[in-house]
Amino acid sequence: MALSSSNLLLVKSHVSLYSSSNPTIYFKRRISSIPQQPWSTAETRVRVRPVSLSVINARADDRKEDIVIIGAGIAGLATAVSLQRLGIRTLVLEQAESLRTGGTSLTLFKNGWKALDAIGVGNDLRTQFLEIQGMVVKSEDGRELRSFRFKDEDESQEVRAVERRVLLETLASKLPPDAISFSSKLENIERSENGETMLELEDGIRISAKILIACDGIRSPVAKWMGFPEPNYVGHCAFRGLAYFPEGQPFEPKVNYIYGRGVRAGYVPVSETKVYWFICYNNSSPGPKIIDPSILRQQAEQLVRNWPTDLINLIKLTPDDTIIRSSLVDRWLWPSISPPASTGSIVLVGDSWHPMTPNLGQGGCCALEDSIVLSKKLVEAIKYKRISVKDALKAYETERWPRIFPLTLRAYLVGALLQWENPLICSLRDNIIVPKLVRLGPILEHTNFEFEPL
Repeated sequence: MALSSSNLLLVKSHVSLYSSSNPTIYFKRRISSIPQQPWSTAETRVRVRPVSLSVINARADDRKEDIVIIGAGIAGLATAVSLQRLGIRTLVLEQAESLRTGGTSLTLFKNGWKALDAIGVGNDLRTQFLEIQGMVVKSEDGRELRSFRFKDEDESQEVRAVERRVLLETLASKLPPDAISFSSKLENIERSENGETMLELEDGIRISAKILIACDGIRSPVAKWMGFPEPNYVGHCAFRGLAYFPEGQPFEPKVNYIYGRGVRAGYVPVSETKVYWFICYNNSSPGPKIIDPSILRQQAEQLVRNWPTDLINLIKLTPDDTIIRSSLVDRWLWPSISPPASTGSIVLVGDSWHPMTPNLGQGGCCALEDSIVLSKKLVEAIKYKRISVKDALKAYETERWPRIFPLTLRAYLVGALLQWENPLICSLRDNIIVPKLVRLGPILEHTNFEFEPL
């Protein structure tokens, strides 16, 4: 529901707010006996009378900050580091007690590495992760369908899989010790009478921010306030893991893809001892959340039980704390229909604005791109006073939308095509399309993103 700048938003961890064509406001409340998943439909609706929302007065004891970033993920930390390199201080609010270093890895292509170089952490990371030389595509019976070398198609290409934990820790290390406030969960967002944004945290602390940058992920409460719908489930789920070889992993530095019927998998060496893997499969609904690693491992193995043994071994060698299952979602930013990425002095960055499926390996890369473009626009407004903050945020959206929207659609289409189940179509894919028609150059075209250095 899009609200004007004089409105008040209540952001509760257990309550969500939405609207319809009827001005009546509904609160959705989850039934406590049902596991609380973001996709759960087990909810009751309580109809209430429309409410009048207004600005609030600032208090003398409110903490004042020029720029507040919500979320210490990739987008949030990259934006903080980018702005710091331009001489602009920020405060990052993170609801967790420490950096959220769980999960596996992400593959970064040359546009991601250009962004990391601009931020100043590229060389810190290169020494820790293998450069991937090429890609091999196989069928589920182990038959090689096609292979490519990245440098043969694009001499400037750079591909490395990076552990999410290491990336976050490296970015955080570039910030002052007091730049990240942990255990700072957002409770309320309000507009103060002077036009600033008032943030109330769960512990009662209130922070007045001149500029608010929301990097709070695919379920962003700020995005909901700005009128964005929930991300759309695309019909696929994925298992991911990070296998560990204490004596050294045996694989060549290549991305390995395996295509089946309604199921596909892949693995890529990350470092000398770790290999990232994934299994993507069709599912009519996201299903219940499962965190028990033994169940996750069993389900992953069952999906590919007759596939090449390398993949099975990777699953078995994955530590419990690095195996996860997630539903794949995206959000299409239709022109003239979707809400704007900014309102006043509030702006969305990364997954909070444009969640996309991982089929192109561009989610993390685009978040890094966002951080640089936004920082350069803000420095024009804050340091050089050439434009207003509002205009700077609009300029960021104007520049980024033509890049983000086509990538989101392309990632979705690639995933839909690769998840075919029909035996005839899969046979056509394995015997004609992949071996004879697919070219790597067009696949890598979206990594050709240029920007000025910070």
